Amino acid sequence: MTDGLLDGLDIAVLLPCYNEAATISDVVAGFRAALPSARIYVYDNNSKDQTALRAALAGAIVVREPRQGKGHVVRRMFSDIEADIYLMADGDGTYAPDDGPELIRTLLTERCDMVVGTRRGVTDDAGRRGHAFGNSIFNSLYQTIFGKDFTDIFSGYRAFSRRFAKSFPAVSGGFEIETEMSVHASVLKLPVTELALDYGRRPEGSHSKLSTFKDGAKILWMFAMLMKETRPFTFFCYLSGITAGISMLFMAPVLTEYFNTGLVTRMPTWVLAMALMMMALMIFSAGVILDSVARGRAEQKHFHYMSIKSAPGNRLDPAVMPEKADKAVRKPRKVA
Repeated sequence: MTDGLLDGLDIAVLLPCYNEAATISDVVAGFRAALPSARIYVYDNNSKDQTALRAALAGAIVVREPRQGKGHVVRRMFSDIEADIYLMADGDGTYAPDDGPELIRTLLTERCDMVVGTRRGVTDDAGRRGHAFGNSIFNSLYQTIFGKDFTDIFSGYRAFSRRFAKSFPAVSGGFEIETEMSVHASVLKLPVTELALDYGRRPEGSHSKLSTFKDGAKILWMFAMLMKETRPFTFFCYLSGITAGISMLFMAPVLTEYFNTGLVTRMPTWVLAMALMMMALMIFSAGVILDSVARGRAEQKHFHYMSIKSAPGNRLDPAVMPEKADKAVRKPRKVA
């Protein structure tokens, strides 16, 4: 399936887990069979069941992360582990380990820094229609704000290059981490691609940790924060426009009275309207200034990204492996 393209690469399979005792043994066994040379890490995030024990018995390297939240786990994984390729999946059995080599092959042949396994059948996930509706809303919102690089920003099945993993400044603490990864790639205009994969249902006894409204609110807040940090001009233009609109609502009756009578009897309303208009102008000015700051930060992030060495012995470098490079480029792949 991979035509020897993975030979000699140091691959790390990353499995963040919280109470996944019902599935983790099969998931670890599946990745050991699909990627025999890979190191499999299970980061146990305060599980109250036998997740850590069963993962260890299945042959995984188990690490405990006491800070609750997937974002904390991913940040520590990228910090702790040194590898050429990182493959991240969930421990709940909804992602097929057999698709892992295909994600890595796509990462190499497409010369990408991240490949996202988009989820076919995600709307069937344990019958959670609220999750499916939220997925569609947030994906549309992401494309409106940050661009059309991704169609499934919440997929947990991803392959990363070393450059991506070591340049990703993870700041979120929970399930918002996938959104932050997508924004990081979009802002720096990193080469990314998607691969449509089947998405399974949780087995009996395994339950989703997502809360439709609580986690949805956190993700929406993360959208706002990431927009403020990466697209401040647009963000503050919206705020400025809203403030100016409120100012004009207060201003309109005062101006109407003045043009009809030549008097301003509602002086407090007029002062409030002018104060709001001044605030709108100040917010707009802040957006202009912060836009330049954000561009400078993006340039610094890109310089840091470029300073990180890519995987040694690039499989697509004709000077290193001309036959495999040519074969890899010519082989067709699944597309989304």
